[in-house]
Amino acid sequence: VGGWFAYQWLSRNVASTPTPSPSVAASPSPDQLLGHFAYDEAPESELEPVSDDGGIKLRSSAAKAFREMAAAAASEGIILVPLSGFRSQVEQSSVYFGVKQERAQTPEERAQVSAPPGYSEHHTGYAIDIGDGNVPATNLSPKFEETLAFQWLAANAIRFSFEMSFPKGNPQGVTYE
Repeated sequence: VGGWFAYQWLSRNVASTPTPSPSVAASPSPDQLLGHFAYDEAPESELEPVSDDGGIKLRSSAAKAFREMAAAAASEGIILVPLSGFRSQVEQSSVYFGVKQERAQTPEERAQVSAPPGYSEHHTGYAIDIGDGNVPATNLSPKFEETLAFQWLAANAIRFSFEMSFPKGNPQGVTYE
């Protein structure tokens, strides 16, 4: 988890990446740590860029869907900006442990906003954090919810097989984003 509007490409499109149901999410299991589920890391060979600089990648099927979604939004004046996509476990380790140490957070506090390595949807290559190119100051901020990009995504992302990863009041107890 890394932004204020994270989306997971729906599992019905990809059999190898299950999306836990709320009833499963409510009870901890060996495949769960601090409210996050374990995920395998996508093979590099299955990733393709979704950002102009090529640094942000998704699995091919999710990348295609994201590009189609971004084009549809652009036709309405909405600029969807990929902020973060695939992350290896090594990258997630920096996101989780580096910021945890910098902010003097407990593991539980840090896990409310960022998954421990091995437990991030970003490992799958199907999760993406999205910002608003028209109002970039709102990216990675609760104010993103007030943007036209957020409203457009809330109304249209499902048409492109994306769903919000952590809505308000999610049963995993992960901070809304």
